[in-house]
Formats: sequence, structure tokens, C-alpha cells
Amino acid sequence: METERLEIQRKIAQTFTAKTKIHVRVVPVHENRLAKKITAANATGALPDVLYHPIDFTLGWAKKGLLDVQSATNIVNRLGKETFSTGSLNLVWFSDGYAAVPMDGWHQLLLYRKDLFKEKGLPVPDSWDRILQAAQVLHNPPLIWGFMAATDPDQIYTQQVFEHFALSNGVRLIDPFGTVDLNTPEMIQTLEFYKALTRFSPRGNIHWLHTRMDYVSGRAAMIMWSPYILDELSGLRNDLTVIPDIVKGKPGYLAENTGFVSIIHGLKGTAQYSQINCLGITRDADKAPAKQWMEFLLTDGYLSWLGMAPEGKLPVRKGTRHEPNCFIKGWMGLEFGVTIRAKISEFYGMDVIKTIVERMDGLNHWGVTENKGALIARIYETKVIPRILKRFLDDGLSARQAAQMMNDQVKALEK
Repeated sequence: METERLEIQRKIAQTFTAKTKIHVRVVPVHENRLAKKITAANATGALPDVLYHPIDFTLGWAKKGLLDVQSATNIVNRLGKETFSTGSLNLVWFSDGYAAVPMDGWHQLLLYRKDLFKEKGLPVPDSWDRILQAAQVLHNPPLIWGFMAATDPDQIYTQQVFEHFALSNGVRLIDPFGTVDLNTPEMIQTLEFYKALTRFSPRGNIHWLHTRMDYVSGRAAMIMWSPYILDELSGLRNDLTVIPDIVKGKPGYLAENTGFVSIIHGLKGTAQYSQINCLGITRDADKAPAKQWMEFLLTDGYLSWLGMAPEGKLPVRKGTRHEPNCFIKGWMGLEFGVTIRAKISEFYGMDVIKTIVERMDGLNHWGVTENKGALIARIYETKVIPRILKRFLDDGLSARQAAQMMNDQVKALEK
């Protein structure tokens, strides 16, 4: 799918070039390697003019001086602050301006097999006790795993999944006094819950590809994923076989029998994990053409950009000053899929659409609203949380030791 998205980006760039005579070169970088690439580019004075990146790095890069806050703020003001979701702008607020411009976003989802849940009389897995109950009841390896938990210590995906559960139990990166506070009873509970989940997962380092493939092959009862998975499980790609569809002799069976949970209830809280991607102009950029390119992407090119993968690219710019909801309406009409195209609402129904797009103004992410963007960038760059988590899951640490180590090592990243 990455090849198709890259080609769409290049076509958007060609349209921009034809209109403005400004040439754009699109350079793809894998998310897991982005931090190292930018660090190396900064050291050699070779930063790109415009960076598309996750919110995890935005404020940290702004603090280091890699991003031009004034340029991003100018763009937001020109386009209209009121045209963006309030939550997305709050996440990129830096000093007296905006570190970058919000581009798109998604909410993490728990996917579950509705047909298997119905057979066993299981309730919707929207809370810790229900998730564990269902995982235990449906676990029947090697035919099917009860819950595919992310465990690869070198994957951002593991951080995202674990953070979602931590948030759902009231774990916050920063306490009310502005101090890192991960060594809490709530964190210890989360670690123990996550370890319990791994009893119903395969051994080894499980990352996003494993969970996706096992769910599409019918070998996982529950997984955590972004909405990007919707086209894979829908059977709209010839390069990915949906085994439950074949077994049941019914195209679209897995999509029809997949339920979605975005908000999880823990023992001490409730949370939805969200991710925002941003566009930032770098320190040494050729500012004028870079601004033109970004404004084009957020206006004439916006629906084409979202159309690369509308299931995972929710519009954080709702519309324009003259048409306040035009991009949301336009997004609703976009088609997803690769070999076959279809509207998400027609394929999954409006309930799924509501689950995907709800609460874009109430984004949840560790530390961003507490002005700890630089620390978040370091956490994601070093992958300190998933690496300690993996030691704990492998019985190298107790839950108390893991919570203490997370707390100490994250504090050390602030120095």
C-alpha cells in the first residue's frame, strides 16, 4: 500500500508544480526510522524543507530549533484557526505560536470478532475485565489466539498499544505538579494487566504486521490497530487473502463480523488513544515555496491527500472559512481500498464511521497538553517504554521494578 500512497503524493506534487512552477521532491521515510533520519539530516545540514511527521516529535523538534514556529503559525492564521479541530491545534501549541500545522489523524481501535463473541455469549470488549474474559474463552492455539498483544521492543506500535491501556487506567506521564510520575499503583496494575493479555498471544516479539496478518487470516480474536486496517480486512486488496471470507464462502464476511471499540475502560479510568500527524517547515527551509506547498496540501490538495487512505486519515482541518465543513463532507465521500474501491460508510455502515471520527476535538496522548513535547519525542526516539515493558513480559523484572525503571529512565531523558 505504501507504493500506492507514494504515487498519490507525487501526483499531488505534480499538480502543485503545474500550478505554481515550484518543484517538489517527495522522499519517503519509514516511521520507525524517522527520528534517526532527521537527527542525521540535522547534523549534516540536510533537513528537508517540509516534514510530515507524528505529533510525538513535533514539540521536541521545535524546542531543538529544527522547526520554524513562525512559519507554521503564519499558515494556521492565514487558513483560519477556527477551520481546524481545537484538539489538534492544542497539541501543537508552542510558546506563542504553533510548532507545526495539523494535517490528519486517527483513533486507535480494538478490533474483535463479533461472530465468535456472539457464539460464546460474550459482551463487547470495551473494558479490561471483558477483554480478559473474552481472550480466555476464545483462546485456542494454534487455531486462534485470544488477544494479539504488541510486544516488539523496537516498535512504536508497542508504545501506542501499551499507552492506550495505561491511559485507560488513569496513568499519566506527568502529575499535577509537572513531574514525571510513572511509578504509580495504576501503572503497576496496567503492567500486570498487559502481561495477563500476553498469555493469550504468541511468544516472541509481536509487532503490527503479525497482528494484522493473524487477524486477517482468522487466527486472532482481538487485536489493537489503527483504522488503516479497514481495507485489508474488507477484502478490497488482491495482494492480501482474507481467510474467513474464503472459509465462509462470503466476500466481506470478516468486515461484516468485526466490531470496533475506540474507548477502553480500565480499573481507574477511561481513554481513547489518538494520533495526529503534522506538517512542519524546517529551520533552513526555503520558506516562501515551503509555505505555498503546505497551504496547497491543506486546501486544493487536501481531499486528494486524505484520499490516499481515508480510513486512517481523518480531516483535522474541517473546512474553510467560507465552507466550514467541506473537508469533513468531502472525506465522507472518499473511497478506500486498492484493487476494489468502496466508501467506508457503504461498506461498514455509519456506526463504524461514528466510531472512527468521534471526539477529534478530545485527543488523548501522553504529556502533550502538559507541555512535555520534547520529552515525548525522546521517549519515542529511544523506545524506552516498550524496551522495559519487554523485559517485564519476559520475567526479567517485576511489575514494581518495571514501573520504577520506566519512571527513572524517562526522568533521565529530561536532563
